[in-house]
Amino acid sequence: MSGTNKIQGIGMTSQRSRNRLVSKLREMGIKNEKVLDIVAETPRHIFIEEALASKAYENSALPIGYGQTISQPFIVALMTQVLIESGQMRKVLEIGFGSGYQTAILSRVSGQVFGVERLSSLVERAREKIWELKISNIHLRHGDGMMGWEGHSPYDAILVAAAPSFVPEELLNQLSEGGRLIIPIGINENQKLMLYSKTDNEIVEKEIQAVKFVPLLPGIN
Repeated sequence: MSGTNKIQGIGMTSQRSRNRLVSKLREMGIKNEKVLDIVAETPRHIFIEEALASKAYENSALPIGYGQTISQPFIVALMTQVLIESGQMRKVLEIGFGSGYQTAILSRVSGQVFGVERLSSLVERAREKIWELKISNIHLRHGDGMMGWEGHSPYDAILVAAAPSFVPEELLNQLSEGGRLIIPIGINENQKLMLYSKTDNEIVEKEIQAVKFVPLLPGIN
């Protein structure tokens, strides 16, 4: 598993700011200490525009351009916690990786992380940030997230960071036995974060909580 360097910031990007965020996440119900440690060690500010750096360690979603956002830290931590506490994480697929922040978090708990993003500009930007952090177990691709990344399947876990109105069958098909898909489902204000687990070739679903994500769109751009 890869380790991110602890890149020290100044002011609101400092380690102290990250530690305050971790305390907030703990209060909100994130109990997995490994997840909290990784959040504390991962420099969220490098994944957003410099003008927004002062907000990097607030528990809020922030714009990253092209109508997309970097998810609020609580949601990133929650989705990661659910996955690592529900099974193996040898090989993970992330759909709609956007800024690459969630991807960097996953790299600390996974053997290999594969990511698919439909917006080419975000792919290039995320690659630069992952290279800057010297993370070697992340593999990014420009493609249609609805289709997953069949060439490296099956996956122990699939995390989707945007909301379709239905569960893409292709993603369920790319789960290994015992694999899990965590995904927001729904439109606008009516979204629920769902966990789908594959056991004995059957899919078991579990509702986690209400959420709000940008929509998962088909195709590439």
